[in-house]
Amino acid sequence: MDPSPARPLAAPALPWPRRDPWPVAAGAVALLVATPILVVASSLATPSVEVWRHLWETQLGELVRNTLALIVGVGLGVAVVGTGLAWLVTMYRFPGRGLFEWLLILPLAIPAYVIGFVFLALFDYAGPVQGGLRALLGPGVWFPEIASYPGVVLVMTLVLYPYVYMLARAAFLEQSEAALEAARALGAPPRQVFWRAALPLARPSIAAGMTLALMEALADFGTVAIFNYSTFTVAIYRVWFGLFDRQAATELAGLLLVFTLGLYLLERALRGHARFYQRDGGARPAPRTRLRGWRAWAASGLAALVVGVAFVLPVAQLLAWVATGAGQDERYPQFLANTLTVAAVTAFLAVVAAVVVAYGVRLSRGRVVDLLARIASMGYALPGSVIAVGVLALLVGLDHAVGGLLGRLGAPGGLFLTGSIVGLVFAYLVRFLAVSCQTVEASLVKITPGMDMAARSLGVRPWGVLRRVHLPLLRPGLGTAAILVFVDVMKEMPATLLLRPFGYETLAIRVWQFTSESLWEAAALPALTIVAAGVLPVVVVVRSSARPPTQRIAGPRTGLVGTEPLLRPPE
Repeated sequence: MDPSPARPLAAPALPWPRRDPWPVAAGAVALLVATPILVVASSLATPSVEVWRHLWETQLGELVRNTLALIVGVGLGVAVVGTGLAWLVTMYRFPGRGLFEWLLILPLAIPAYVIGFVFLALFDYAGPVQGGLRALLGPGVWFPEIASYPGVVLVMTLVLYPYVYMLARAAFLEQSEAALEAARALGAPPRQVFWRAALPLARPSIAAGMTLALMEALADFGTVAIFNYSTFTVAIYRVWFGLFDRQAATELAGLLLVFTLGLYLLERALRGHARFYQRDGGARPAPRTRLRGWRAWAASGLAALVVGVAFVLPVAQLLAWVATGAGQDERYPQFLANTLTVAAVTAFLAVVAAVVVAYGVRLSRGRVVDLLARIASMGYALPGSVIAVGVLALLVGLDHAVGGLLGRLGAPGGLFLTGSIVGLVFAYLVRFLAVSCQTVEASLVKITPGMDMAARSLGVRPWGVLRRVHLPLLRPGLGTAAILVFVDVMKEMPATLLLRPFGYETLAIRVWQFTSESLWEAAALPALTIVAAGVLPVVVVVRSSARPPTQRIAGPRTGLVGTEPLLRPPE
């Protein structure tokens, strides 16, 4: 008989296994997407001394000041407008609230450069607004200059606030009545309930929305060029197309990585180290307060003013230009089909990649995967043309490697990826992965780890936890991510110009071809098509993000964060 004492039965291990493939898959996807960005960053290792000396002596200081001022102005603008409107439509009842709830997202379907040239046409010195004022009040009447820093901030705020609005609205919808009533029971007035209870719970979503908006502002070229506001993107284009020095342009683009890193640090600071979980799975939504009298009509007027200036006015002007009949083309159905195809494919791949990366980061024990994910998400802050350079270098290298291998085997070689749809979609994925990653991560980070551990204690593997627990909770967030990527791909212009297959034209290409020749009326029809194609997905995401009734899980109640319903009990 063995005298050694009997070993006690080992408790099931709750931590994720070290050999779990999810962090490896997330790292592989992030590394693949980050490779073109690393190509751009590596250009800083061999700087062009003469170019940097010239920039230092001429406009580098102005570029830094203007870029920082743009970040501050647009950041404050989208935070105030987006968060304020989200709180208004989710917590108050006023005339037209249900209609404004989805109308306020419509500016997301309009490219910033479209609103930019419409505003210039209407409000510039030679436009009808100033012309009418001079005729009415005399030639000395004062009117603010639209082609200025405040004008750029105004246009970008009107276009980009839906990023914050959508995520803040979803966060406010998640908040239960019990959480806000607890604040009221402690004697907090409505204003303090917002600042001390609702806003901290929504802080991760607001920070994610602000980051997306600011990265879009950093990468914008059309708007700042139209308004003659010098930023790094304008300097990149001037060096590229003026001096024909792509190496110097790529080095300038590397500086945008520094600003992007700063935005990530800012986002983490805004989110903070705290984690906010709502632990009542059956919580009721907070009731809306009915506004009466002048307050109700003031709320309706404010929402109507934003929608009117950011969407109705530009669309009405585009319709007026289209009515002239200029720029019509029989090939528009083909352009529309091309645009919808690449946008849908990219949106699907971006959501899949975002889930893999975000879930892998959640399960990872180290910082390598998280670092690669952050680098991969930086593409959103770079101009599409710079991303295209990195993608082109990668694809050319792969084509040469494959061609050399086929040559040794006696088979004919050639360019397989360069100048193909695959290369174009890959550039879109590099450019817009941050959109899907930020949205998915903002929803995933709010799911309490207790749910993961509870599932693991029951023997469910990571794939089962993702499929049965996380994906149902993330469904509205995944829909939001897909719509954001879809609309952004439709509006993307520089990467399409450089990487599209020969003869493959999209709606954005047609807009560029007309606007490069100052044919604003001719550009109105393809621009309206982009807007119309983007409106339907925006409406779909609003309907899908409406909060359904919550369900209860059979068995002990666990914590939940999300706009999604709880898992239904098994049938």
